[in-house]
Amino acid sequence: MMDTEHTHSTLIRKPVFAGRFYPASEKVLLKQLKKLFAGATAPIAKALPQAIIAPHAGYIFSGEVAASAFSQLPEKAEYKRVFILASSHHSTFKGASICDIEFYETPLGKIRVDTEVTKKLFSLNGLMQYHADAHTHEHGVEVQLPFLQYRLGTDFLLVPVVLGTHDASECEKIAQMLEPWFTPENLFVISTDFSHYPAYEDAVGNDFNTAEAICSNSPDTLMEALAPKMNINNLATSLCGWTSVLTLLYLTRQKNLNYVKVQYRNSGDAPNYGEKERVVGYWAIAVYQGKEDLFVPYHVQAEMLKKARNAISHYIDTGNLIQAKMFELTGLESGGMFVSIYVKGELRGCIGNFTGGVSLNESLEHLAVSACCDQRFRDLKKDELNDMELEISVLSPLRQIHSIDEIELGKHGIYIQKGDQSGTFLPKVANTTGWTVAQLLGYCARDKARIGWNGWKDAEIYVYETFEFRETG
Repeated sequence: MMDTEHTHSTLIRKPVFAGRFYPASEKVLLKQLKKLFAGATAPIAKALPQAIIAPHAGYIFSGEVAASAFSQLPEKAEYKRVFILASSHHSTFKGASICDIEFYETPLGKIRVDTEVTKKLFSLNGLMQYHADAHTHEHGVEVQLPFLQYRLGTDFLLVPVVLGTHDASECEKIAQMLEPWFTPENLFVISTDFSHYPAYEDAVGNDFNTAEAICSNSPDTLMEALAPKMNINNLATSLCGWTSVLTLLYLTRQKNLNYVKVQYRNSGDAPNYGEKERVVGYWAIAVYQGKEDLFVPYHVQAEMLKKARNAISHYIDTGNLIQAKMFELTGLESGGMFVSIYVKGELRGCIGNFTGGVSLNESLEHLAVSACCDQRFRDLKKDELNDMELEISVLSPLRQIHSIDEIELGKHGIYIQKGDQSGTFLPKVANTTGWTVAQLLGYCARDKARIGWNGWKDAEIYVYETFEFRETG
């Protein structure tokens, strides 16, 4: 029998995993959620996610990563419905199961099930049925609900979908059935953990590769990444909710969507509980409609500025690079970057590159050290570090233009290339000088690329955008 109760002909799915995966007390649960969200990764992008991938283990193990996934949702964001896709851990059956009930309940209260949607799904091609056991014993849906209630409140309708199939073709058909509801007004939460039971380092590498495959937005690429790996000891699965994730990829393929890695941890990172010999991996991933404007998350800004300052200080002290492992950039890639150094408000160095597709980690330290040795200025000294301010400009990939009418002053930086000669102006140059487009191109061609004032007229011209941030106080 399903763990439900009848109240005035209303069927309620009572909490089954409270007290096991998360606290059964409302007060204790709220306290834990408050702590988890306080330490969660800040929003990666400014838009409203259309889907998130979140783990479903006990909160002491995966709660931090789950909170980072749900932190990508603005507080009290107005989604009409939340679809939760979870792959059954205990039952195998054709297609997927939809709940024949009216409410899911947690210690934080009840969430209404969208019975109109579930009835429509029941009426389709037979792949959506009702298997009571699939919901009674499945934690993949339930553990997501307190995060949703804490972040969004309860003013949304729930559509829980538990997949029992192990057939990729059925996942594709389920995606087709869900397609009418995959719209910006609805949120899709995909419930899954990653590697099960390899050693810590093996899990890190394997989970990164799996996340990369997911972020490719290609079902075929994911299936290739999930192929059995005989070289990883004790690996039971790379993705326990693979059918749910695959269904999402069938929904998003060939759409203008952007998958963004938010945070990774595994159970070996859990304080007081984590062991390194056998771990389970957890990723938070968000999916956004369209390509977002260039944006560097706040925690990444702080970490980049810290790393750049440490690299400069270490170089001045020792004459060497740190060559330390850099921070996790959550999938952020760049068309390039500039590091600028100011001392008491005066520019003392500015070095950048346009290495498209290279992660910021790979160039940050080198550019920071090069900026402090910029040949146009006197070298930075140790006693000037306290007065130093750093500014970092992250660049979008270069885009070649075919008409100078495409240049938007103040928004676009320009890059001119003719043979081996090249030069650039950052977007803020136009703002500080007041130049016209023709003047901007002329000065860049003459003073930066060294091809003469009119050299831009038969050169290749590219534009890019920047996201700039600077040390404060």
